[in-house]
Parts: sequence; structure tokens; C-alpha cells
Amino acid sequence: MPSTIPSLRWLASLAFAAVILCGPAPARADDAPKDEAKAGQAKSDKGEEKSDDQLPPPVVSEHKTTIAGKEIAYRATTGKMAMKNDAGEEKAHIFYIAYERTDGVDDQQDGATERPITFCFNGGPGSSSVWLHMGMLGPKRVIVPDDASTPAPPYRAVANPFSLLDVTDLVFIDPVSTGFSRPAEGEKKDQFHGYKEDLRSVGQFIHDYTTKQGRWASPKFVLGESYGGLRTAGLCGTLQERYRMYLSGVVLVSAVVDFSTLAFDDNNDRPYLLFLPSYTATAHYHKALGEELQALTLEEVVARAEEFAYGPYANALLRGDSLPQEEFDAVVAEYSRLTGLGERYVRDSNLRVRMWNFGKELLRDRGKTVGRYDGRFTGLDRTNAGESYDYDPSGAAIDGLFAGALYDYLRNDLGYEEERVYEVLTGDVRPWNYKPFTNSYVDASETLRKGMTINPHLKAFAACGYYDLATPQFAMKYTRDHLMLAPELRENFTMKFYEGGHMMYVYEPALKQLRADLVEFYESATPTQE
Repeated sequence: MPSTIPSLRWLASLAFAAVILCGPAPARADDAPKDEAKAGQAKSDKGEEKSDDQLPPPVVSEHKTTIAGKEIAYRATTGKMAMKNDAGEEKAHIFYIAYERTDGVDDQQDGATERPITFCFNGGPGSSSVWLHMGMLGPKRVIVPDDASTPAPPYRAVANPFSLLDVTDLVFIDPVSTGFSRPAEGEKKDQFHGYKEDLRSVGQFIHDYTTKQGRWASPKFVLGESYGGLRTAGLCGTLQERYRMYLSGVVLVSAVVDFSTLAFDDNNDRPYLLFLPSYTATAHYHKALGEELQALTLEEVVARAEEFAYGPYANALLRGDSLPQEEFDAVVAEYSRLTGLGERYVRDSNLRVRMWNFGKELLRDRGKTVGRYDGRFTGLDRTNAGESYDYDPSGAAIDGLFAGALYDYLRNDLGYEEERVYEVLTGDVRPWNYKPFTNSYVDASETLRKGMTINPHLKAFAACGYYDLATPQFAMKYTRDHLMLAPELRENFTMKFYEGGHMMYVYEPALKQLRADLVEFYESATPTQE
């Protein structure tokens, strides 16, 4: 693989992207048509989904919950949609869970289609939509302790009073090979596993769902987390060009749009600059900075790091070996002061500390490592030596929590039964085809710029966590500032920052603020029609 494409190790670690959840318990769907809902599909000898053209009908159940202090009624639809080509041949069966608010909405009147609808997915590649579904947006959520400790099993979901279901209908999509989604019988999976391939299949699902449900007149949003941000940016082009579908808004949660901002390559200094403020935030959280910096607020200390990153540090990396020794020493000292790493370590790293090196080194004297997806979490390695941690403690702390809660929720609340494994996060999508970006970094920023320019009413919102060491907030800020949007369009791109990690929503104070910010964003992106 060319050095300009992210390494396999880096791509594998990105897969958890769980960017990128919420309300009092919905009524149990005891009267749901469970006998009709058994959606377990027989497998062929090849382990693929059998093509039936008569998929079991989706499970439909009615519920009530309380969001933002108000009781709402909603309908949950859980099942699969057959994705077909123009000849009517089934190519894949896509699993989805949709929520529609039903109180105060007459299905026979225009009011039903005036409600916004949001299509949601996580990233990976290879991730199901469980993280956004059960952590941030859906009517139920899992609870992660605010002190970043690991919760004890068993796990169940609780009501989510911070869900967005009162504002927008929600459709959670599991791309092919994730969740319960599979290729149809006889179809090769690699036709779905790649940048362009993924945009085609997810884009077609959005088109088909919108058409079948009569939602073309609804304000339409796409919301993606982590690699789902790259998918979201790409869909701005695919939906406009292939289906002439113009969106009202896109939401990027802990997203990556330009891989050059994240890939620690020997010929790419950009990530070293863009990760630095997140190193500072993480060190501040663990009280690993000096007294002066510890006395600052999180926002203040991050601002100091950003100023240094775009100033003396950027100059030092740009100058390389031509930097005078005195200036090099000064940058080493300030880098050390802002990150909590020893000057000797920074000097020996030649001012270039990769994330996994930072995660191992910051708390080495305490015998702990820090998490990649959320720097607040700490872990214990087999030995205290080495350059990298054994595992990501932030992923380990919540992986089983989300999976266990989802299995319980699907069967006991939604009435959906399937015996096969729900692929929460799978490597079966690899190798992922990045052929369009051969000899360059994967980058959908130009597609996003073009989409926002062709449709000047399209609004974008990016949510970023200060402790995110997978897709750091400064990287998204850099991406936004280098979209080269026309001046009159720049206000269409809003960014907000939260005291959390990659999945900032697992920290309840951040989730509460995130909901408030998104409610405001949706209002701005769906102005009242006269």
C-alpha cells in the first residue's frame, strides 16, 4: 500500500469510529406482531443472505417517551429493505431502524411530510449504527459513568430525554456487512466495500427509502460519525448528482473528511500540528500539566495549544533541519509544557509524537495508558515499556456495553428477532477500496464544498470532542477552514466543541449541550415556509 494511504494499523483503529442517543422508557411493544417479525434469513452455503424478494415484513411498534420534558408518541419500524438494480435484481438486504413521531401528525395531511427526516450512520469502515443510535439520537440510550470508569455488566438501555426524535424523524442505516445487512445470495461483497461503492449503496438506500415512504417533500438531513463524516461529505455529491436530492443539512460528529489531517506519515507533518491541542486537553484532564496551565479552563488551555501549533510549532516543522538549535530548544520546551511529556522524550521524537506514542507515554510514570477514542479513559498494559499501548481503554470500556444493550433492546423492546450475529464492528469489509485516491490522501472536502456551493441553502454542523484522540477537533477546524467556501457561504458551516471524546455523547453534560446545539441547528436549516 502506498505510504500516502493510511496504514492498515491506522485504518483498523479508525474502524471503531463510533462517531460518532436518549428519553424515559418507551412503552413496551407487547402487541407488536412478533410472529411476523422474525427476520432471521436462511443462509446459502456461502453464508450469504438468501434472495427471497419477499423479505419478512418489518416489525412496527408504537411507543411513548419523554424528551425535553414533554411526552411524545412515536412509531418504530425495524427490518430490512431489498436493494435492487434497475433490472429488479436484488443486490443486498439493508437493515435499518426508523423512528417517526406520530402525535400531532396526520399521516394523510401535508404535515406528515413537513417534519425533517435524518439518515444516520457511523463509520469504520465496518461499523454499524449502534453508537449513534444507542448513545446519542435514539429514544433509548446506554449509560456510561461520567467519571470515565468501566461499567459492570449486564447492560440495558434506558430512556433518552436528549433524543432528537421530537425534532426530526430518524432512520439508522447499517451499511452492507454491518449489523444485520448482507449481500443478496450470489452477490459478491466487494461491490459494497469501498469509498465509491459505499456511497452508491447508502445513497440508493436513502433514495429508495425516501421514495417508498413518500418523504421527498420533507427537509432531509444526513448525519455521520467518524468515517461516517467522509461518507456524509461524499453523499452530498452522490445524492445531488445521481438522484437530484438536495439536502437541508449535514451533521458531522467527530468526523474525518480529509485523511491527510490524521495520517501520521513520515512525509506528512499536518497531523502533528492538529493533534497537539487534543494532547493538551487530555493532559489537562489528567492533571499532568504545570500549575499555571492546570489553573486555566479547558477552553483556555486548548486555545494556548492552538496558538502554539499554528505559530512556533508549525514554523519548526516547516523549517525541518534548517531550524536554528536555539529555536528548536525553545519549541521542545513549550511542546513539553503544553503536553505533559518530558523534554527528553519530545527531543528524541524530533518534535513528532504520534497518537499511540502519546497514549503510552503521558501516564507512563503512573503505570497507565490513555484512550484513543476518549483520552479521559485509562488502561493497564502487560508491561510499562514499549512505544504503544496494548489496547484502547476507551473502546474496551464501552464496546460490550453498546452491544449488550442493543441485543436486549431489539428483542425485548422492538420485538425484532434474528439469530445471526449483529455485526457491531467488523473487519469483514476489508480490504476497503480506496482506488479513486491512489497516490493521494482520501479526501471528500471538495465534494462537500461543491455540494454546499451548488445548494447554497445546505447547512453543515460539526460536533467535536476536546478529548478525541482519533479525529481531533483541531483537524476538523482545519478542514472547515480549508474548504475554500465563498465568503457568503462560510456562515453555513457551524462548529461546536464539547468536553468529551470521540463519542462525546457518552458524557451526559456534553450530550445535553449537543442536543441544545442541534435543535438550534435544525431550526436554522429548516426555516418556516410561508
